[in-house]
Amino acid sequence: MGPQQRAIQSVRFRVSIPALLEQRHLDGPLLRAMTMSEQERMTDPRQIQLIMELRGQGITDPRVLDAIEKTPRQLFVDEPLEYAAWNNTALPIACGQTISQPFVVAYMTQHLDVQPNHRVLEIGTGSGYQAAVLSPLCRRVYTIERHRPLLKQAEERFRTLGLHNVATRHGDGYKGWPEQAPFDRILLAAAPPAVPPILIEQLKPGGALIAPVGTISEANGAPAESFSQRLTKMIRTETGVKEEVLIPVLFVPMLSGLP
Repeated sequence: MGPQQRAIQSVRFRVSIPALLEQRHLDGPLLRAMTMSEQERMTDPRQIQLIMELRGQGITDPRVLDAIEKTPRQLFVDEPLEYAAWNNTALPIACGQTISQPFVVAYMTQHLDVQPNHRVLEIGTGSGYQAAVLSPLCRRVYTIERHRPLLKQAEERFRTLGLHNVATRHGDGYKGWPEQAPFDRILLAAAPPAVPPILIEQLKPGGALIAPVGTISEANGAPAESFSQRLTKMIRTETGVKEEVLIPVLFVPMLSGLP
């Protein structure tokens, strides 16, 4: 399975951890890459499965894997869906939004290459999960959400987890956060048809932005199999913007204004 397929389809392990350990194709670099301290720290078998799965899907940055492991995803979903919190799949949340698939969160975070001294702007707080993953990786996270009920829930989760370096704003993501600009990194958690130029302007020279770009194609009233959204990385240079298209994805659309 290629990276494009992995970005669209969640691969679920359907056997127990002991059975996984006995499988010859996993009894190699993938398992040996997990240190003893990592294995001891992860007592929930679902955590072990998820981290192993992300490693198998090409997530190799130890800081990103550590952030995913230490962020309790079950706190970011509604109680009826807590049983599925560690599954490598997107889940619905309030206001018609979703909490992204862990692979997509990890992939975006890894490609953003966040450093400890960075200030990061996130557009689309949602449940707060992506901001929580970014929090231990950078100096400060600034996150904007247009749905006030979602923002209030996310703020409570940040307080519960002691994430004191996350600043929140109720507002229109298309405007960014000019009072706090420029940013080292910007991450969009919703898909605009094209990245707003004002967000590029809020990047530092040399700064990077990652976003799902495009719309959801439809055929006969149903979502098409070939998605028209592409995860795109942009780097602001002295002469303009360097753009790299990464993988196909499926995100909720990025809307302007407030509901």
